[in-house]
Amino acid sequence: MIKMYGIKNCDTIKKARQFLSNNNIEFEFIDFRDQPIDESILQSFVDAIGWDKLINKRSTTYRKLTDEQKSNITLELTLKNPTLIKRPVLVTSANIRVGFSEKSYSDLL
Repeated sequence: MIKMYGIKNCDTIKKARQFLSNNNIEFEFIDFRDQPIDESILQSFVDAIGWDKLINKRSTTYRKLTDEQKSNITLELTLKNPTLIKRPVLVTSANIRVGFSEKSYSDLL
């Protein structure tokens, strides 16, 4: 089963969900705000793709961090501020990917 992590009011999430639904691809959506992810799931994201790809450096949340926090992103900081995570995070049996484009999701068809 494909799992998509994000925040339901995010425009990119809406596009990704629409794409999957329009292409009859079953998935489970997990909203960070309604169902906070646990440390082991976040660690699996970091292990698979690394902090550089996982953290949304254009987000308001990231911009509000201190320089020290920006240079030392931790699991604890990210769990407290899930909007630091680039969206969506799509977990399939084959991989974990971040962000959305139709091209990047084409292998799911």
